[in-house]
Amino acid sequence: MIKRLTTLLLGFLLLVSSAIKADEGMWLLPLLQKYNIQAMQQKGFKLTADDIYNLNQASIKDAVIIFGRGCTGEVVSDQGLVLTNHHCGYGAIQQHSTPEHDYLEDGFWAKSFEEEIPTPGLTATFLIRIEDVTDQVNAAFKPEMSESDRDKAAMEIGRKIAKQATDGTHYTASVRSFFGGNQYFLLVYEVFNDVRLVGAPPSSIGKFGHDTDNWMWPRHTGDFSVFRIYASKDNKPADYSRENVPYKPKHFLPISLKGVNNGDFTMIMGYPGSTQRYMTSVEVQERINILNANRIYVRGIKQEIWLKDMQADKAVNIKYASKYAGSSNYWKNSIGMNKALKRLKVYDFKKQQEEEFTKWVLASPERQQKYGEALNLINEGVTGRKEYLHASQYISEALFSGTEIIGMAAMTRSLVDALKGNKTEEVTKISKSLKARSENFYKNYNSPTDQKTAKAMFRIFMENVPLTYQPDIFNTIRAKYKGDVDKFVDQMFAKTMFTDPANFNAFLDKPSLKVLEKDPVYVAAASISNKYEEISKAMAPFNEKLKRGQRLYIAGVLEMNEGKAMYPDANFTMRLTYGEIKDYYPMDAVHYDYLTTLDGVMEKEDPDNWEFVVPAKLKELYNSKDYGRYGKDGKMPVAFISTNDITGGNSGSPVMNGNGELIGIAFDGNWEAMSGDIVFENKLQRTISVDIRYVLFVIDKYAGATRLIDEMKIIE
Repeated sequence: MIKRLTTLLLGFLLLVSSAIKADEGMWLLPLLQKYNIQAMQQKGFKLTADDIYNLNQASIKDAVIIFGRGCTGEVVSDQGLVLTNHHCGYGAIQQHSTPEHDYLEDGFWAKSFEEEIPTPGLTATFLIRIEDVTDQVNAAFKPEMSESDRDKAAMEIGRKIAKQATDGTHYTASVRSFFGGNQYFLLVYEVFNDVRLVGAPPSSIGKFGHDTDNWMWPRHTGDFSVFRIYASKDNKPADYSRENVPYKPKHFLPISLKGVNNGDFTMIMGYPGSTQRYMTSVEVQERINILNANRIYVRGIKQEIWLKDMQADKAVNIKYASKYAGSSNYWKNSIGMNKALKRLKVYDFKKQQEEEFTKWVLASPERQQKYGEALNLINEGVTGRKEYLHASQYISEALFSGTEIIGMAAMTRSLVDALKGNKTEEVTKISKSLKARSENFYKNYNSPTDQKTAKAMFRIFMENVPLTYQPDIFNTIRAKYKGDVDKFVDQMFAKTMFTDPANFNAFLDKPSLKVLEKDPVYVAAASISNKYEEISKAMAPFNEKLKRGQRLYIAGVLEMNEGKAMYPDANFTMRLTYGEIKDYYPMDAVHYDYLTTLDGVMEKEDPDNWEFVVPAKLKELYNSKDYGRYGKDGKMPVAFISTNDITGGNSGSPVMNGNGELIGIAFDGNWEAMSGDIVFENKLQRTISVDIRYVLFVIDKYAGATRLIDEMKIIE
């Protein structure tokens, strides 16, 4: 896309000009030939658009998967071997860990196919094809439709299109909205359900630096893990069975040990989750002052309580490791984003964009008719929902997520409705579903930790949410408990069945409306849910205005830049981004090089700080410089940075060179450009990736898992 201008005077038209000038953009694969391939080849890409995305023969897209439900992975052997990030595999690693076999702390390496561990619930999803179905969806719209009615119509026609595309096949499909509801694509997938854990380094390598180094460069984290896809004997998706065999992929990525140099071409394919590049200035203020500010405050308090208990008890640490990592990741992201949004004056930049857009609209009566209300609708929507958004986020962060048992109890509300209606079959079905969900919940739950957290969460909710938006349960705390939150929480936890899996499962065996409605945790959860629904209903008209305004604004931007290469915001669909290996200057007189080495791991080592402990075996290899074929000039590369445009969801994405060979695994962005989801900062924005040479070094020299190395196609 374009280079981030240091001056705002040239405005929005220059913002979305030539795609060749910089590395911004999360591009749709079917449009690469039209918009991007020439620029990519000028930068050093040696292949063709057909080599990336091809419906008639194997292409690179056939080696890139959705890993689980929120990450990316890549197939690196003809036996279905998959690489992704350690933090993407973290939940699976934790799932198989016990105090006796702590794979989070010690790592895990299967010595044979037989030792690879089945991981129920983990999936690997391949993209089969993408198809533009905008005309079909638009035909279902009527001018008088509200935004919610448009969404319903799009969902209905989308289901029909998806069904037609997959009838008679084992594929799944969905129709997704792009460009704020101005374009629609059909995406067809193949989902594999038997994915097994093959290997993972200890967290002292895979999460080296933990929270302190998260989102930071220079970085020294070996953020990778190894899995394998299994299939039926006819190479089709199948539920777990001992009879399943390693999957034979259409394509797998060769691995290059040639290394990286400043200026080298890089390409990343994966599933970026969400960006808001078309966000307006008033939305930027909302993000800073409400959404990010609340997340920072609430999660900071919760995580402090969790971490204290995790460090005191190994069993609690295993239970909460994945939850803590997930919470802290976007807690720190929000901190960095607020700093970057303010420092880079993104609000002012967005205001300038809006001024240019307004000038363009006012220059034509036809444009005024089509787009004249767009910005006003956005402003009215954001302004009108301010208090509702604040209260609903506090309910979500502090009560439903912050107090785990409240979130669990809220799931039983559907059971109440079924019991009240004497719907026996539905009661049985819901009870069975709740049993399945509760099994995973209690496996990773510690009641004393949650009780401590609940006291803090209820207290800050009372202090920071206006009385008008507080659930009735808080009136009970004030009246019956004289405002003593600790006393209320202690009694709630003492008298509930929800803290004990045996008691809860016994209840589900014989569900009783009377028992449920007398349970203090359910009473609190129902009160909270009722208020949340009330707030959501009150906020809905403002959300309607906001959504309509956003759709019109983006439609206007597209028309204003007709004929220019444009990309839609990320929505967890496969995208490609291209750029180069590149150092940067984060501030005056400070320079960050493009590559880190194992030297930096040893420089950061602190045996008294759990975040920076270095395994003894890694120190032995470092001291003897036993790097094998993976080191270079007596150094062991660890991580590198590039100008690629990524966001959450891209974790685990393959970083490839101009020949389509794997050179790294993307895992993070950099602190100075945490505003990147809203505005791409070309001078500052960098993708942080673990160097594939470090990945193979750990697998080979550290873990001795040479059988995995032997599977891969390695180019030296």
